[in-house]
Amino acid sequence: MEIFGIAMEQVYMYSLFGLAAIMILFLFFGDAVDGVGEGLAFLNPTVILSFLTFTSAAGFILEWLTSWNSLVILLIAAAVSAVLSVLLYFFVLLPLKSAEVSMAYTDESLAGQVAKVITPIPSDGFGEIVIETVNGLISKRATGLDNEEISYGSEVLVIEVKDGTFLVKEYEPFRILNS
Repeated sequence: MEIFGIAMEQVYMYSLFGLAAIMILFLFFGDAVDGVGEGLAFLNPTVILSFLTFTSAAGFILEWLTSWNSLVILLIAAAVSAVLSVLLYFFVLLPLKSAEVSMAYTDESLAGQVAKVITPIPSDGFGEIVIETVNGLISKRATGLDNEEISYGSEVLVIEVKDGTFLVKEYEPFRILNS
């Protein structure tokens, strides 16, 4: 079968090339159309592009390897593409969407954390603490909450953050006394 004098095998190949170019553009500029598919999953641009690409690839392979009618090949390619697109959506895109986690933090979100003093904190002065998080080590300027002196290596509790300075108190872990 031919469309406008072009063999179906070539139509599938041209569409693969065109879709590859569109996917590269989508890779770079996809954030501009990010909200298009929020309400309906089948309007997601990634799912639409994958469906068209899978259809073109399956159609090209079937046209090349079989001597079936082109309409039958198109229907089979669309069915295969629908199955692959659904699998892609449920097993790749949805987990990626739910796994999106920010590594950003604010100073205020570090209040309540236990830190270690790496530069001694003098009374009425500043020292430095390091807080271990899942993102790595964060070092910050600190001063004693009641202007007390805190020695190197002590564990401290971040009580509050004021103007980028962490107000800390020496950490006393809760212990149950044996009676």
